Amino acid sequence: MRLNEDPGAFEAFYRRHVDAVQRFVVRRVSDPHLAADLTADVFLAVLDSAHTYRAGRGSEAAWLYGIARNVVSAQHRRAARESRATGRAAGRRLMDDDDLARMEERIDAERRMRGALEAMAVLPEGERAVLELVAIDQLTVTEAAAALGIRQVTARVRLHRARRALSGVASPSAVYVEGQT
Repeated sequence: MRLNEDPGAFEAFYRRHVDAVQRFVVRRVSDPHLAADLTADVFLAVLDSAHTYRAGRGSEAAWLYGIARNVVSAQHRRAARESRATGRAAGRRLMDDDDLARMEERIDAERRMRGALEAMAVLPEGERAVLELVAIDQLTVTEAAAALGIRQVTARVRLHRARRALSGVASPSAVYVEGQT
């Protein structure tokens, strides 16, 4: 993928995926400023690692979700370190009123999904990760496996275990997705 060499290709890639990446991020953070920053960080990481994408290993969406997951996880680790060392970090980038309103609307829209994520918090990390990517982010099991760097059969087993553990706990729409196995 030559996103870092062709501005037009990067713009098209960005436009195709920015909404999905924002939805992914706002389900995991509640601060609209941080969500906007992490979304931007995901696409910066895409530019930095575009040379690592291999179509034979999975779709560009799976690759992108893997990057987004790494960026969000890195932020959580960084925030935990900063919190232990110095308390809450300040100095986040300012957003204008329109940007803030759009991000708050997106966070409100994803609030129901955060409830499902809270129900899924009881699951082991591996099972939760597969379930999130398949049921919430609408990836196929194959794409989820590629995003997580695991085998497809492992992803299927984890998805089955997660669904079985959550039956009756979370809303069925959050756990089961039509056509996704």
